[in-house]
Amino acid sequence: MTEVAHAAGVSQKTVSRVVNGEPHVSPEVRERVLHAIRELDYRPNTAARALLLGRYRRIGVVALGSALHGPTSLLFGLEQAVRRAGYTCAFATTSAGRGVTAALESLLEQGVDGIVLVEPIHDGRSTRLPTELPVVSLGTPVETTDGRNTVVEADGVAAARLATEHLLALGHGTVRHVPGPQDWFSARDRMRGWREALAAAGAHEPPLPAEGDRTPAASGYAAGRELARLPEVTAVFVADDDMAIGLIRAFAEVGRTVPHDVSVVGFDGIPAAAYLSPPLTTLRQDFTAVADHAVAVLTAAVEGRPLPPEPVRPAVELLVHSSTAPPSHAD
Repeated sequence: MTEVAHAAGVSQKTVSRVVNGEPHVSPEVRERVLHAIRELDYRPNTAARALLLGRYRRIGVVALGSALHGPTSLLFGLEQAVRRAGYTCAFATTSAGRGVTAALESLLEQGVDGIVLVEPIHDGRSTRLPTELPVVSLGTPVETTDGRNTVVEADGVAAARLATEHLLALGHGTVRHVPGPQDWFSARDRMRGWREALAAAGAHEPPLPAEGDRTPAASGYAAGRELARLPEVTAVFVADDDMAIGLIRAFAEVGRTVPHDVSVVGFDGIPAAAYLSPPLTTLRQDFTAVADHAVAVLTAAVEGRPLPPEPVRPAVELLVHSSTAPPSHAD
């Protein structure tokens, strides 16, 4: 730091302010310091800075370790948001039989200032984490040693209502639902929104096929084979785009086409949805907005600042494509 200060013609305190992202440094001076840092290949000593400031400038993320679109998109958004906030990321997964507590303890051993919990599985009970650090959970209710925790999530209930209402507005008498695994809190929210929309419209609630599992396309295909045998099925809201792909394949195998014979809406807005035949109507989640808000809340708690207000944003957007249409009897 002394060498950087000498090269930039500033004090060590100014270099420290630039490195730590603090204010009260003019743009010209900041650029001069950053140029010296690049020229000298300067690396902050994280351990020494942690001893001096009492913080590691590192955020821990506990995640499921899934390759599915939703969880991976959230992880990417979190890593980018953490980096923009001037912190680094440390990841630990709950895959291979390791629970949330074990993943958390591995992060605490590395040294982190706060935790983001990206754990989509919810057994209906609160998760108690043995830490006094601030925790932001993306959906799962948590408890911490001193209560410093916040839940940030997209409104999956409202999104599922939107999908169901779209199909009802096209003239379908009711809407079938293919649910995701019910130990995922997001799948429970989507089922709840579907039920609320049917009840509000006075439509009867049909029985559910078997819920999905950890193989979305295959479980969607299995549900599709079950529903394809029922001629009264004209509209289906599926809890996941990959499941919707499997379901459409099952209907096609018995000669029932989308959307002429059955309309289908998915969830997640995977990039491939727009290139299916026909393109899939789906609900696209704003993973970047959720990640940005989660990191803003967590870093404010870490630094002792007031928590930011809940952002005003559409949590989920309905993308209407060619997989939905009025029922064929209305043609």
